[in-house]
Amino acid sequence: MTIRVKLPGGTLKVKAYRELRAHERERRVPVMKIGALYLIWWSNRRRPPPAPDIGGDT
Repeated sequence: MTIRVKLPGGTLKVKAYRELRAHERERRVPVMKIGALYLIWWSNRRRPPPAPDIGGDT
């Protein structure tokens, strides 16, 4: 069961590990583990995706 708390600037979510999404498991968003629960912060401000590595090995 996911608990969502809407706050100014974003949403704080409380989840069990089996409920985590890929972005949360890969720690692309701030995640803190407390016991068996995970606190996840989803900001309202969108971050640009990481730039692809162009140029390769030269």
